[in-house]
Amino acid sequence: MTDNHKSTYKKVVVRRLDHGVVKGFVDSASYLGPGGIEMLDREGRAVVIPLPEIKAVFFVREFEGNPQRSERKLFLSRPRMAGLWVQITFKDHEVLEGLLPSNLVESGPEGFLVTPADLYSNNLRIFVPRTALSRINVLGVIPDGRQRKRIQKRGEVPGEPTTPEGQLTLFPASEGPGEKE
Repeated sequence: MTDNHKSTYKKVVVRRLDHGVVKGFVDSASYLGPGGIEMLDREGRAVVIPLPEIKAVFFVREFEGNPQRSERKLFLSRPRMAGLWVQITFKDHEVLEGLLPSNLVESGPEGFLVTPADLYSNNLRIFVPRTALSRINVLGVIPDGRQRKRIQKRGEVPGEPTTPEGQLTLFPASEGPGEKE
């Protein structure tokens, strides 16, 4: 193993549906294998945990975390980071809010990589297999503030369509497709 490869190994805590916990390391680029989550436990043994047995994979700062700190599972107000604000309900009825990337095409068929509501918790990201969910609700779409600022700098009015130079206008601004006087 090269030093460059070691840097991609991340600390994880895997919570199983049977309430068991496995702590170890995963290669952040290739932890999802055909048989499930491929990881090294804390003793250095290779372990594969099938996805249907996993509730969530927590990418953590430290294995033990801070037992005195109560982790927040829901946002107190509208999130400031861009993404899809979601509420996840697990099969055991636990509810968790977080952010997904705005582009769901980036999500694989195995599950979702969630940014937790409590940015100061021990959990950096949470991988949630689809098999562990009973429901996922989109609570809001949080736009990227940088994109909004770029539009304002160019003098465009948010929400109004723009026509690039040289492109034909098919419908007058007052009349859209399907609108007739």
